[in-house]
Amino acid sequence: MADEEDEGGFGGLYEDGHWAWDDSTKELVFISDLPPELIEAIQIPTKAPTGAIEFRDDIDLIEQIRFRRRYQRKLKPGQPDIITIQDVKDIALYTAPVNILSPMLINVLHIPTTERFLRALILCCQYYLQIADEMANRIIELETKVRTPQGDVVESEFRNNLSDLRLLVAKEYSTMLIGGSDTKKFHHMGPNKKRQSLSDKDARLFETLLRMCVQIVWLALGRKAFNQIELEVSRVFKSEIFNSTEHRLQTNYIAKMAREEKSVLLGHCVRHDKKLNTCSPLMNEVFCHRYIDYRMMGLGVIKCTQPSPRLLYMLHAIAGSEENFSNLGIVLGIIGLQRSTFDTMLRPLPTATGGEGKSKASISSRSYSSKSTTSSSIRKSQLVSKKQYPDIVLPRKDSRIAEFPSQFPDEPEEIPPCSETQRRRWQNRLQRLLHPH
Repeated sequence: MADEEDEGGFGGLYEDGHWAWDDSTKELVFISDLPPELIEAIQIPTKAPTGAIEFRDDIDLIEQIRFRRRYQRKLKPGQPDIITIQDVKDIALYTAPVNILSPMLINVLHIPTTERFLRALILCCQYYLQIADEMANRIIELETKVRTPQGDVVESEFRNNLSDLRLLVAKEYSTMLIGGSDTKKFHHMGPNKKRQSLSDKDARLFETLLRMCVQIVWLALGRKAFNQIELEVSRVFKSEIFNSTEHRLQTNYIAKMAREEKSVLLGHCVRHDKKLNTCSPLMNEVFCHRYIDYRMMGLGVIKCTQPSPRLLYMLHAIAGSEENFSNLGIVLGIIGLQRSTFDTMLRPLPTATGGEGKSKASISSRSYSSKSTTSSSIRKSQLVSKKQYPDIVLPRKDSRIAEFPSQFPDEPEEIPPCSETQRRRWQNRLQRLLHPH
């Protein structure tokens, strides 16, 4: 009777509401009859989270059984058993400390804009770690080799790819900041932006969401290189000056980068203004003086006219169905892989990891304070034996420049809905945890 302990009964997932047919999804959906104020009445901490927020990662077998029975996403008939972004969110919500959870955070995590945002962030961080490793190898090789003009061409491609992936994150983040589309009800000035700014509430929501995003990205990337992920996410959202993670860890990692590494990993849209005028690198990417394909700004929301292979890759990565990833050659961490090769907490099963445990070398978790003298070929072969998923290979940019049309497209994309069932599960769990009696 393990599932009856600690968190009480399962409660009514479908209590206080009614069923209705949804024409957009062609299925029955549950609609709550409770007023929104009743759910929002659950109070959240009065201050934005500061310092290290520890998620549990030592879930015992009893808790895993409880999670699998109560909270794990259930498959529909005929649905392939692959890992989705919802599965990763579920693990993050289950292991999060209760004091950072709130009804609003759960609702924000279950809207299409946030899902596209999370996917774009996973794609960006995965490619960042991949290129960081590649640049580390190139810097080591430069100790014994001569730099050639071709090296500049390759590194320029890396830099442009990273800039474009940061732009995918920035466009969704901008929508959240201005309260556009499905995020308007979460805006700190209200859906109509007419009331006084609730800046403290806004700070709590976004600081908590940012920490939740770091955890989701880390889980999606196979629990690798947590500090690097946290440092990079904090940098792109808050800038180098206000990088709270760097202030806490004191790695001084940017100063330790070689000139070529800085050029590639930070990009050429970095602006160093006075503190009060500092913009985050994400906003700098949006307003950067470089060629940007305007169609990227509407990916996943507006139908793209004559998309290139590169745009199609990005579109499917941030807004496509996860079950098509393997057929389309899209890599997004462990998302899209068979769930049967992972345990309940999305750790790879021993039979699925092959050579894991045979090699102690790991480039992605390398220290910034020292450089390995091991040859890059040996390090790469060791890394391949441990990888849970292949590297990202982005299609190259179209040589033709997309001209601005006489009229911008406005036909909306078919936006897949988030799981209402999972959202209600996590809301009900939070209510039971905060009000056990």
